[in-house]
Amino acid sequence: MQKSDIEIAQQTPMEPIGEIAERAGIDAGYLEHYGRYKAKVDLSIMGDPKYGGQGKLVLVTAITPTPAGEGKTTTTVGLADGLRRIGESVVVALREPSLGPVFGVKGGAAGGGYAQVVPMEDINLHFTGDMHAIGAANNLLAAMLDNHIFQGNELGIDPRRVTWHRCVDMNDRQLRRVANGLGGRTGGMPREDAYDITVASEIMAILCLSDGIADLKRRLANIIVGYTFGEEPVTAGQLSAEGAMAALLKDAIKPNLVQTLEHTPAFVHGGPFANIAHGCNSVTATKLALKLGDYVITEAGFGADLGAEKFLDIKCRMAGLAPSAVVIVATVRALKHHGGASGSAGSSDEVTGNNGLDVLERGLPNLLRHVENITQVYGLPAVVAINRFPGDTDAEVGYIESECKRLGVNVVLSEVWAKGGEGGEALAREVVRLCGEPSDFRFSYGSGLSISEKIEAIATKVYRADGVSLTPEAQKQIGQLEKLGFGGMPICIAKTQYSFSDDPTLLGAPDGWTLTVRSVKVSAGAGFIVALTGDIMTMPGLPKTPAAERIDVDDNGVISGLF
Repeated sequence: MQKSDIEIAQQTPMEPIGEIAERAGIDAGYLEHYGRYKAKVDLSIMGDPKYGGQGKLVLVTAITPTPAGEGKTTTTVGLADGLRRIGESVVVALREPSLGPVFGVKGGAAGGGYAQVVPMEDINLHFTGDMHAIGAANNLLAAMLDNHIFQGNELGIDPRRVTWHRCVDMNDRQLRRVANGLGGRTGGMPREDAYDITVASEIMAILCLSDGIADLKRRLANIIVGYTFGEEPVTAGQLSAEGAMAALLKDAIKPNLVQTLEHTPAFVHGGPFANIAHGCNSVTATKLALKLGDYVITEAGFGADLGAEKFLDIKCRMAGLAPSAVVIVATVRALKHHGGASGSAGSSDEVTGNNGLDVLERGLPNLLRHVENITQVYGLPAVVAINRFPGDTDAEVGYIESECKRLGVNVVLSEVWAKGGEGGEALAREVVRLCGEPSDFRFSYGSGLSISEKIEAIATKVYRADGVSLTPEAQKQIGQLEKLGFGGMPICIAKTQYSFSDDPTLLGAPDGWTLTVRSVKVSAGAGFIVALTGDIMTMPGLPKTPAAERIDVDDNGVISGLF
């Protein structure tokens, strides 16, 4: 009987975190232990001249995702273990899972099979408390904002133009729109409000983009919480909230050190969603990993049109990072799904023979478009990693390989789910080869463009839309933001993860469509402009049968059902 991910994780012995730190070259004095197998690393290590290395950064991304998933995190972990098996010094840098997806659609999110980060139960649940600290800081600001209005509203904040939401790290559609301040004169100012999932909070993005406490406080102070009756922005700094918020986040900003099943050092820190935020782990964790390993393997959320675009255009731009290579993960069954195979993506590999090749041929343009974006739009060396399943035929894999080679990109089979690092050795060797090649890394748009021009550049170059349609509300908002001096910021497009377009039903590589931007807002603390498209929302809901129904804990405290 095939073991579940959590059974594999629980049955694989872990090494004490001090030994993992020693392997990574981290002095014990920088460690803050959270039990035997987790630790935070004090930020003072960043200024220690002993840690002056500069490894090569490798980004793992994927094709447009399907409900079955493509194994991006699994590939990231397995690739790192594969690099270590062939003698390379390597560190992993991943995002922290959100409780929303853990209890919602997919269960655990720490890799899979024999390519996981552990302790997976801790990582998937409370971990070191980072998510809770971010939620507390977010809601402290909300409380201070409403208290300011209640206590006389010296700043003249228009309650109808409060933009700061409360948050909770759970999928709870009931909280998308709420009325609060009810209960009479002492209950506060009645107004409409909303909740976001914690990973969508601007504070999550700020934590992931800050390079230290001073930068954190500066960014927190710049958060715009609403507008006055005179339409002037009001910031957290004007409410004198940044100091207390930073106090709540002083430990959360420190990277979390854990390990893979094969004891490769791994930082798991920060976790914004890539469909509604910038979708990358923290800059601090990435930069620390680069000081410690010759190779750093990181990932960005969802498909390359979302996570990779934001990793490259936002994170790399702000942090001065430049990847040496990109891995694009795909599966035959997912490509068949994009080709119109009936049923779920998980069962589409049942379409075999000539019919299977026909469906695969129709779905392959999705992968090829992502490959072209990475190599031609961003100028980076790339390899396609195919997670092979038992139903995949040699003809199907060979067809993908031949088509990718037309674009000058190799295809490598990945067997990391079943074999761990051993199944990632071939991919590791190809990544080492790619990192030795010259790259011409560039952004998809320049900083000097207007907000509208930047949105259009992403839409036409990366999504391959015919153009952009801005609603009258979005046009007005863009004008206001540029008037306020925010026009130079990069763009974070909030878009469905299931399509290149803003319509989740348009699979494959759709052409002949227009991106509609319904509203635009500024995340002044994070330092980017958010453009909302389609029906994207910042508070997901639970599915009809949530993963939470399968999760349990026994009398000995052993958890089950986390994937």
